[in-house]
Amino acid sequence: MLTTAGLVGTSTAQAAGTHTPAPSAAAITTAAVPRHAVTGYWQNFDNGATVQKLKDVDDAYDIIAVSFAEATGQPGAVTFRLDPAVGYGSTDEFKADIKAKQAAGKSVILSVGGERGAVSVNDAASARNFADSVSGLMDEYGFNGVDIDLENGLNSTYMTQALKSVHDRHGDVVVTMAPQTIDMQSPQNEYFKTALGIKDFLTAVNMQYYNSGSMNGCDGKVYAQGTVDFLTALACIQLEGGLDPSQVGIGVPASARAAGGGYVAPSVVNAALDCLTRGSNCGSFKPSRTYPGLRGAMTWSTNWDAANGSAFANQVGAHVHGLP
Repeated sequence: MLTTAGLVGTSTAQAAGTHTPAPSAAAITTAAVPRHAVTGYWQNFDNGATVQKLKDVDDAYDIIAVSFAEATGQPGAVTFRLDPAVGYGSTDEFKADIKAKQAAGKSVILSVGGERGAVSVNDAASARNFADSVSGLMDEYGFNGVDIDLENGLNSTYMTQALKSVHDRHGDVVVTMAPQTIDMQSPQNEYFKTALGIKDFLTAVNMQYYNSGSMNGCDGKVYAQGTVDFLTALACIQLEGGLDPSQVGIGVPASARAAGGGYVAPSVVNAALDCLTRGSNCGSFKPSRTYPGLRGAMTWSTNWDAANGSAFANQVGAHVHGLP
């Protein structure tokens, strides 16, 4: 799970505004996501990992997901406030860091949810509130898009509706998702249905291949987390279930401390990437075809990566950017 466990100095959510008008063309700086991209979650809290400002995030990260937007008292609406623990002297300083990352070709998006997130979008009104508040925060902070990391249930009908509304207002929006493994076992699952429902503008699904236990692969066999086969055989479900390879990424913890289980060394992540894109370095499972357009990899989090000597950024980052 992408978790805020043990966080220090948590802020209280503020009520979000109501309808937000469509932004001007200059409201948000657009950063094109590269063919093969590395995504990292940036922690807006201190839970024992290295505390960073956005400017400290390694250049290997192409998409930086600011974690997390929080629920408000209005159903479906979210808000965001900087935690004093991360060291920003002002909101303007944070916004300047966002612009600097974008100027360097990175996308900075706002992640909604996390392990303890309680955002619920389950009817037309909450879908509208979600879209209004996310669009408003994109305009206010200059975020390039939104990441969906709701780990306590998701309604595909209304989340799809909400995300389409955000896309209507921001045509170049970057949309990523970080479902748990159980949420992507079948195209009939709500998370999977949401991904397929926004396939025409979805950037990437970076499933969390950890805190999972054993799961079914696309060949019907059961695979244990923490192995190359777990990464490849579960990615295959998404790749053969309707998503484009460019919309599939491998999500892993940056260190053993970053998750309860499922950590794999960067070399294992790279082997899985090779297996899926080139058909080499596979374990016992080998996909029936290759997917050279695979989007890349994600990690929780840039902070835990920094605490681990930036091993993910240095090793997986370089490998992703060298994919065919």
